[in-house]
Amino acid sequence: MTTSTLPKSRQQLILAVLMVCSLLIWLENTILSTTLETLADPVHGLNAGPAELQWATGSYTLAFATLMFTAGALGDRFGHRVVLATGLVVFAASSVWAAYAGDAGQLIAARAAMGVGSALIMPANMAILIWTFTGPARSTAIAISSTAAGVGMAVGPVLAGVLLDHFWWGSVFLVNVPVVVLALIGIALLVPDFRSPVVRPLEPAGMLLSVTGLAALAYGLIRAGQVAAWGRTDVWAPIVGGLILLAVFVRVELRSKTPSFDPRLLAQRVFGGGNVALGLLLFAVSAVTFYNAFYLQGARGYSPMEAGLAGLPTALGAIFGAPVGARLVHRWSLRLVAVPALIVAALTMGAYGLFGLDTPLVWIEVVLLVQGLSIGMVLGPVTAALISTLPLERAGAGSAITNTVRQTGSVIGIAVGGTIMSIVYRRAIEPSLDGVPGPVREQARVSAEQARHVATTSNLPALKQAADDAFVHAMHVGAVWIMFVTFVGAAVLLLALRPVRKPAAAGGEPEPARVGGPTADETASRARAEDLTAREGDDVVTR
Repeated sequence: MTTSTLPKSRQQLILAVLMVCSLLIWLENTILSTTLETLADPVHGLNAGPAELQWATGSYTLAFATLMFTAGALGDRFGHRVVLATGLVVFAASSVWAAYAGDAGQLIAARAAMGVGSALIMPANMAILIWTFTGPARSTAIAISSTAAGVGMAVGPVLAGVLLDHFWWGSVFLVNVPVVVLALIGIALLVPDFRSPVVRPLEPAGMLLSVTGLAALAYGLIRAGQVAAWGRTDVWAPIVGGLILLAVFVRVELRSKTPSFDPRLLAQRVFGGGNVALGLLLFAVSAVTFYNAFYLQGARGYSPMEAGLAGLPTALGAIFGAPVGARLVHRWSLRLVAVPALIVAALTMGAYGLFGLDTPLVWIEVVLLVQGLSIGMVLGPVTAALISTLPLERAGAGSAITNTVRQTGSVIGIAVGGTIMSIVYRRAIEPSLDGVPGPVREQARVSAEQARHVATTSNLPALKQAADDAFVHAMHVGAVWIMFVTFVGAAVLLLALRPVRKPAAAGGEPEPARVGGPTADETASRARAEDLTAREGDDVVTR
């Protein structure tokens, strides 16, 4: 069956099914951030340490980022409906595994399996959308489908809060199962078996190198936080090994005739520099979201429900920021809109350095709202403009790079941000541990969550206050680093989007070209960007 023979009513029902699949991914991305504090609880959670929580978050993103290439090729080879359904089954099974995980190690493994499921879902989901809709209807379908990400960002933390206030922590994963069942029924009844006429290679060597390289790099960075040192062999050796493996991955892709990840595109000033800026932004967003989860529930004592509601301004800001940014870019230029927005985002992340144990909630909410607006004004317009700089036949390869850079930035952001927090916390809490019994001292050094628990059971209120103060100090130091990284991203974007003078016509003066502003090719550029979104997925901030 072709798209031309599908009734309009069936197309609309297929779009609804695809939105349910997308909603599942974005819900999962945002639900976990509200659950981190509970998972760290020795009584009500898994007694997970900072490193284990970093891996519980990062293992999902790592699998998601590195397997999307292979998942897209599998859809071309075996049919996108089959791959989509398989991804949903993997996602549901691993959600049940995560819900009943007996320790942090099992949870990390289950989260990695969930990342595999998401990697299978995303490319197939968007490929089916392309085959289902054509012409102007496709643009409308893409716009409607992208709202699933915003809904997931807004609903996820609140849903997690409701579940955690009434049930045990595993319920935040079990909630995925009925959504998967609903999606599978819709796929079986409505979605034809679309197949691509061009079968892409699977590239197992590239997949293996990218997965092992990123995993080794993340392990070394997280291990540094566990041992509070950078000079140990078990810290620097995996970092160096990971970088070497990633370099080999780039070399393999350069030698491939049909690379899924084409590093040559990064050599282009606008495309390469813009992607670096986006990667640094996602680095910062992931790190600051990791801090915020522990700040609101741990240091401030909010319930999961209260913390979920407190995080709503960021999601709402990102939802409204994207269309506002797009309108402003049409009026002015991408450089004049995105660079200042990225600077504002950096300042809001640095504002965490001013938050304390008694900061009024209204000021926190204002900062989060501005942060969401500024991030939304950067992500959507910059992504569309970057892909519009490429020929149409290179849009698919460009989208693969953009998605990989974003997810890689998220993985490294969680690893580095969590490690800075762990190291600074340990140094800050140490003076308060003089005279504290040995077992209590060792437990308090692990994390602020462990310190609060042992302070309560040992009736040491001063230790709890010291843990809160040490955590806030660690958050302040981390916020400065995160702000600096985001400023670097703004500087890179400023250079990448600098105007280039067009060659002068005969007897005329050279004219400056605008990057991202209105041009004669604007409509075609937007169409290419929409095709990109449909092929690879609209990767919105999810943390």
